[in-house]
Amino acid sequence: MYRAILLDLDGTLVDDQGLIRPRTLAALRALDARGVRVMVSTGRSEGGARPVVAALGIPHPAVVYNGAAIWCAETDRLLEERVLSNGAVQRSLAYAAASDVLAVVMRGGEKVALEPRNDEERDAIWLMEDLRFVSTIDDLPREYLTRVTLLSRQHADSAVLYEEVERAIETPVYLTHFPLAVLAQHRLSPIQVVDVQPPCRGKGEAVRWLWENHAIEAHEIVAVGDATNDLPMFAAAGLAVAMQNAMPEALAAADRVIGSNNTDAIAELVESLEWIESRDPRAPSAL
Repeated sequence: MYRAILLDLDGTLVDDQGLIRPRTLAALRALDARGVRVMVSTGRSEGGARPVVAALGIPHPAVVYNGAAIWCAETDRLLEERVLSNGAVQRSLAYAAASDVLAVVMRGGEKVALEPRNDEERDAIWLMEDLRFVSTIDDLPREYLTRVTLLSRQHADSAVLYEEVERAIETPVYLTHFPLAVLAQHRLSPIQVVDVQPPCRGKGEAVRWLWENHAIEAHEIVAVGDATNDLPMFAAAGLAVAMQNAMPEALAAADRVIGSNNTDAIAELVESLEWIESRDPRAPSAL
């Protein structure tokens, strides 16, 4: 029996139009009403997660930045926030400058980048919320950063870009990578992406958060996702569920594969499992 569900956003909870399917929305809200913890766990920033969490209507804290922060939708603030070391930031930006890679730096409520140099870079970042531009790489903020995103047209494989960035930084960080084309709104993009985040458990931080704040054990958690950045929460949760449209690595790591994000697969999953109301001994109602 399960007491919590972790949900990735892109390619999982939202369909290719960026919407939550009505049956899935109803199933998740019913689950929340029963006292089961419904938690978003995403690689998006808090700005990127905000409209989906608002549409979901379940404003519990969410994992954002691939585990580098915990964001509260009710208060619109970060409850936890890790930041990159000065060395990690400097080496990431030095790599970007030397390799002709576009860098976007991020911290709470702000994203800053150089002006895109071509249509491909412009298309890659046009959906980013809270984005502003500066003239030179020296003008990019370098303190209290939660993420440096590196976008490359020169690499044909995000894994190759990942390996180069890892060698260039040579300091503790948490790296994730993916071809931008895995996102529905960028299906034709040739851009490869590496996100540089502070050391953390990745989306597995959601499992840690649920235990520390709600006494929900790992085996009582269902994790649903579609990409390599979902693997840490797959490994930590009691049941790992991949979408049919998932990347091969996620399909291989999952305990169960369901339908695509353009179907009612998540609703059907919720309806098929046994759930139990939260018995959180730390909740005020239990004191």
